[in-house]
Amino acid sequence: MTQRIDYQKQSPELFKKFVEFSLALRKSSIEESIRDLVDIRASQLNGCSFCLDMHVKEATIHGERPLRLHHVAAWRESTLFSPRERAALAWTEVLTRIPDAGVPDEIYERVRETLSEKELSDLTFLVMSINAWNRVNVGFRLVPGSYDKAFGVDQSGLA
Repeated sequence: MTQRIDYQKQSPELFKKFVEFSLALRKSSIEESIRDLVDIRASQLNGCSFCLDMHVKEATIHGERPLRLHHVAAWRESTLFSPRERAALAWTEVLTRIPDAGVPDEIYERVRETLSEKELSDLTFLVMSINAWNRVNVGFRLVPGSYDKAFGVDQSGLA
């Protein structure tokens, strides 16, 4: 397997700014539990094992129930998610896998019935952020768990 570059060292100022952007999302109108679900679902869809590992550990630290974590991939069939969580997951999926014809009105309207304009806007920035992290971490093949201590997720008990 080809050794990949360390993007954090090669572009330190861009990395720092992107971390600042991501940290700013913690102060958005989207609550922590939904941010965790969004990060997990987008990472599943994008095949980002590094981010999936990290966000499952974060969600565990935040008190998320293990069964709900197992159900994220099948959220449509699961009875464990609220209408607000379902709206966030639907929006995450459609923006992560943008259809050729764009976002269908039906999905937009369903999400808008549940989220305010501010919440939908904030959620969109959250989805943008995790998709960007997924792309950089998949591209440079970060190893799951390799930054656990630096990100504080070593406290999850999921080593």
